[in-house]
Amino acid sequence: MSGHRSEPGDFTTTPRVIPISLLAIAIGIVATFVAWALLRLIGFFTNLFYYGRLADSMASPAANHLGWWAVLVPVAGGVIVGMMARYGSDRIRGHGIPEALESILINGSKVKPRLAVLKPVSSAIAIGSGGPFGAEGPIIMTGGAIGSLIAQLFHLTAAERKTLLVAGAAAGMAATFAAPVAAVLLAVELLLFEWKPRSVIPVALASATAGASRRYILGLGPLFPVPHHSIFIGPQGLAGCVIVGLLAGALSSILSLGVYATEDTFGKLKCHWMWWPAIGGVFVGVGGMIFPRALGVGYDTIQYLLQGDVPGAVLAGVLFVKSAIWVIALGSGTSGGVLAPLLMMGAALGGVEAAFLPAQGAGFWPLVSMAAVLGGTMGAPFTAIVFAFELTHDVNVLLPLLVASVLSYGTTVLLMKRSILTEKIARRGLHLSREYATDPLEVLFVREVMRTNVAALPASATLDEIRHTLIREPMQRGQHLYPVVDQDRRLSGVVTRRQLRSLVESGATGSLGGILRRPVTAYSDEPLSTVVARMAETGITRMPVTDRDTGEIAGMISLRDLLQARVRQLNEERDRERVLQPRLRLPWSGRGAVRQS
Repeated sequence: MSGHRSEPGDFTTTPRVIPISLLAIAIGIVATFVAWALLRLIGFFTNLFYYGRLADSMASPAANHLGWWAVLVPVAGGVIVGMMARYGSDRIRGHGIPEALESILINGSKVKPRLAVLKPVSSAIAIGSGGPFGAEGPIIMTGGAIGSLIAQLFHLTAAERKTLLVAGAAAGMAATFAAPVAAVLLAVELLLFEWKPRSVIPVALASATAGASRRYILGLGPLFPVPHHSIFIGPQGLAGCVIVGLLAGALSSILSLGVYATEDTFGKLKCHWMWWPAIGGVFVGVGGMIFPRALGVGYDTIQYLLQGDVPGAVLAGVLFVKSAIWVIALGSGTSGGVLAPLLMMGAALGGVEAAFLPAQGAGFWPLVSMAAVLGGTMGAPFTAIVFAFELTHDVNVLLPLLVASVLSYGTTVLLMKRSILTEKIARRGLHLSREYATDPLEVLFVREVMRTNVAALPASATLDEIRHTLIREPMQRGQHLYPVVDQDRRLSGVVTRRQLRSLVESGATGSLGGILRRPVTAYSDEPLSTVVARMAETGITRMPVTDRDTGEIAGMISLRDLLQARVRQLNEERDRERVLQPRLRLPWSGRGAVRQS
C-alpha cells in the first residue's frame, strides 16, 4: 500500500525556489549590462549610418543631412539583417516576444548561444539604420537568451529553465524602461503561462535587481515625465476614457491585422525572404523623408507627445507614416520591438482625441491612449497600466488607465482571435491559450466523484470460497478492480477482474494473499489534480479510495470518474437558470384585499 501523504496545501513550491532565485538575481545583473550594451549599440549604428561618426550616444535619425541618400540607409540595414538571418539564425527575425514564447513552448526553454549575440546586433543594425522599432523586444529576447544560457550550465528541469529564461526577459525590460513591476506583469501575462510562487518569485527578484542596477548604469526613471494631472476627472472624463478605450481597441486591431496582412504579401514574393527586410527598408526610407520623426526608436517623440499641444502635422505623421512603415517593416521580418512604436502611435491618437474630449490637463489623453493601445495590441491590459505609470510616475491617472486599457483589451478580444504576439506562434502551427483559470481538478475532491457502490473481497477468504461465490453471484458490471479488505474494512490489496475470471476457470487453492497486488491508492480528501498526477506517474488509471485517518475503504475512482469534473465545469458555463424569482406584491394585497373576478 502506498505510504501516508501530506495534506494538500495552497502552494506546491519547494525550497528549490531558493537556488533558482539566487540564479535569477545574477541574471538580473547580467541583463542590465546587456540592456546597456544594446542601447549603446543602437546609438553606435545610428551615428555610423546617419552621421558617419564613431559614437555610442543615443541620437535621432531625424536630424541627418543626407538628403535623399537617407532612403538607402534602411535598405542597407535590411540587407545586413537579412543576411544575418539567413546565414546566422533565422530566429533573429521578428520582434522578440514570439520568439521567446516559441523557445518556451517548443525547445524546453533552450536558446542557442549564438542567438544571444545575433539578436541584439541585428536589432541594433535594424533600428540604427532607421527602423521604426523599439529596443524592448530585442532586449526581452536577448535577456531571455542570457537567462536560458545560464540555466543550461546547471542541472535544471525544463520548468526551471523556463523560469530563468523569463527572468532574463523581465530583467531586460526592467533595465530598459525602469519599469520592474510592469516587467513582472508582462512575464505573467505573456511568458510564464502560470501564476506560481516557484516562477513568480525568481522573476520578480530578477526584475527588481535589474531595476535597482539600472540606477547606476542607465540612470533613474521616469523615462517620460509628464505634467501633473488631477486625481479627479469626473463623469465626463470617465466617459472620455470609454471613448479612448474603444478607439484604441480599434487601432490595435487595425495594426495587428496590418502586420500580418503585410507578412502574407511578402510571402507571395518570388524572391528569398532574406531580401524582404531590404524591400521593407525602401518604404521605411521613403517614410523617413516624408516624416523624419518616424525613424528610429523615437523616445524623444513620445516625450514630445506626452507634453500636449502637439501640432496636427506631427500627430498625422505618427498615425499615418509611422504606423505604415512600422507595419511594413515588421511584416518584412526584420528585427525590432513593438512597445515603443505602440506607445508613440497611442500617444498620437490621444493627441487627436484631446481636440474633442474634455480638457484634463496637458498630455492627459495622449498618456491614457498610449496605455490603451499597448494593452489592446499586446493583450496585456494590466501590464500596460503599470507600464504607463512607471514610465511617467503619474499615479493620479491609474483610474483612467484602468478604464481605457480594459475596454481596449475587451475590444480586441472580441474582434480578434489572437494578439499581435500570439498570431505569429499560431502561424507556426502552435495554439496558445491566454486565459488563466483555476483548474476544476484543483477545487474538486475525490469524495465528490468517486464511486461508493463497490464490491470488495474479504482478505480472510480462501480461493475456493471466492470461486464458489463468483459462480453464484457474477462480478459487478463495470468494476475492473476489486479491493481486498480485512475485518475492519482496511485495504489489504487489490485483484483485477481478469485475475478473478482466471480463478473461476482454474482449480487453484490456497489463500487470497497469493494473488494480491500492492495498490496505488487515493484519499477521499485529495484534490483530483493530485490523483491525475499520480495516475500519470504510475500509469494506473483505477485506484481504491481510502479514508486518510482510518484507512477504511471508501470507494473507487477511475479516469472516467475524473471526467465528471470537466462535465461539471461545462455545465456551469453553459446551463442558464434564474435562481431568484422576484414576486410583485401589491400594497393592497393580502388579508382583506378586494378580489376581482
